[in-house]
Amino acid sequence: MKANATQIRAAVDKPNPNTRFYLFHGPDEAGAADLATRLARALGPEAERVDIDMKGLREQPGRLADEAASLSLFGGVRFIRVTGIEEAAVEAVTLLLGAERAGNPVIAIGPGLKASGKLVKMAIAAPTAMAHACYVPEGLDATRMATNVAREQGLRLTGDVPQRLAHATGGDRAILAREIEKLALFLDAAPDRPRDADGDALDAIGADLNDTELFHTIEAVLDGRVAEIGSELARLSQGGGSAIPLLRQLARRLMTLSELRADMDKGASIDEVLEKNRIFFREKPATTRALRRWTAPQIARAIDRVRATERALMRAASAGEVLAEAECTAIARAAARARG
Repeated sequence: MKANATQIRAAVDKPNPNTRFYLFHGPDEAGAADLATRLARALGPEAERVDIDMKGLREQPGRLADEAASLSLFGGVRFIRVTGIEEAAVEAVTLLLGAERAGNPVIAIGPGLKASGKLVKMAIAAPTAMAHACYVPEGLDATRMATNVAREQGLRLTGDVPQRLAHATGGDRAILAREIEKLALFLDAAPDRPRDADGDALDAIGADLNDTELFHTIEAVLDGRVAEIGSELARLSQGGGSAIPLLRQLARRLMTLSELRADMDKGASIDEVLEKNRIFFREKPATTRALRRWTAPQIARAIDRVRATERALMRAASAGEVLAEAECTAIARAAARARG
């Protein structure tokens, strides 16, 4: 079954015992992890978790169905979790869905899966499975998410605080949750003692992101100014910036360039493309330079690399901010080589 946002929230908060397989796919790995956590919480505090990686599924495709049908050591609830699931798991999931019985649900997170792939299609078609595409919330959705997460911590966000939080965290639920936790601690808020959170409180914990610093950092990357990347990243960090918002804003910037470049490849001039897409006047010079330097294939490769870096950064025991810094430097070097 293909589930929308409302359906999947209801499903994870009150799991159906007939649902064997929950597949959360799409680029918003933090959102998928949050759904998995909510589902695990709904199964009860004593639920036993069994982790299986892709290596295990490749070597023993039948293990997924076996674990789903096995009883817990103490006779309680158990569930199976697969992070980073790939198309190579099709055989394992086929055996799971076709098994005679499977009392324990399987929760799978696949940020790299395509909606057109076999695994997603299989989950959508199966009556005992649910598939949900997780995308990074933007605009009103991101603002609404900030408000909802804050409410769970006993905070009532006032003024433009929801928008500032959503923008500062790049729509990343995990980072947003950490910022709101800091805000709740600062205001001594909790569900049983709600507090109002205004702009002054947000300024006090330093959660806001400096738009100007972020713009300058991305501009330096796309301009290929390799020698300036280190100082730009340091300045961004001092201003309260972090890796995930930077990567996501860089990806969005590259996506915009991809659309503009496509129009140019159809014969439009740079001026016509900028006018047609109503590029903000402050961004016109940098956009013009980027369009003269970057080809469509180069932009596509950069987008893939940025998204892969974001996924890697979200994994446990990753190198953290270093990954983002290394990738920004690599893209800047590619831009420098592309100079005409």
